[in-house]
Amino acid sequence: MATAQETNDAARSGRAPAVAVSTVDPAEIGRFAAMAEEWWDPNGKFRPLHRFNPVRLAWLRDRIAGQFGRDPTANRPLAGLSLLDIGCGGGLLAEPMARLGASVTGIDATPRNVEVARVHAEEMGLDIDYRFTTAEELAAQGRRFDVVLNMEVVEHVADRDAFLDAASQLLAPGGLMAVATLNRTPKSWLLAIVGAEYVLRWLPRGTHEWRKFVRPSELVARLRHNGLEIQAMTGVAFDPLRDRWSLAAHDLDVNYMLAATKAPGTAPA
Repeated sequence: MATAQETNDAARSGRAPAVAVSTVDPAEIGRFAAMAEEWWDPNGKFRPLHRFNPVRLAWLRDRIAGQFGRDPTANRPLAGLSLLDIGCGGGLLAEPMARLGASVTGIDATPRNVEVARVHAEEMGLDIDYRFTTAEELAAQGRRFDVVLNMEVVEHVADRDAFLDAASQLLAPGGLMAVATLNRTPKSWLLAIVGAEYVLRWLPRGTHEWRKFVRPSELVARLRHNGLEIQAMTGVAFDPLRDRWSLAAHDLDVNYMLAATKAPGTAPA
């Protein structure tokens, strides 16, 4: 198992940590590495995430604040909470979470993403602990966080159950995990792959594999297997006429998000 120092040294050199990473899909890592320089370009290859961000940020803020008895309209409602952003990419979620007061750790299995995120955070004057590592490595170190963000990652891993097990271990008792992913339905194949990648060209072809999309029932079952209880679930829909995303509580056919909690006093898995 790589030490924290070895992991950070690996990030700077571009080497992978000296540890088996069973849930990492090398093909997925290669795709995102090729786009790493564009994370902060609102009109680049990550434009869909930039457009999606306001909706998911507001939803996350409200779920987290509710779990910890905070006022979501306060200036820094997440102050004092430790937060882990798994698959942080260039920091599109990590940075606003830090601004909301959370003590943020961002991890990614693509070293270039980590470097891009680190440089951008420094430019913004934000103190975020970015690391080139994986959820299972961090779980093996015994790390626990009040909040775990698992957003648009599940559909890219090689072993979904092992990944969700590790992510669940990282959540402290009394904490909240948020997950966002894509449902495996004919509608998601038509909109998220044919539409987004081939017709509208929002994303490079091959960004998603439909067979790796996750039905809500599959996701819920694995989280419950790890002792988590579902507190909220919502769909997210895109309006092409208004060019904006919005919550769609009863439409889980394509994009959806859920919040799950771990009961206080729950023993580590």
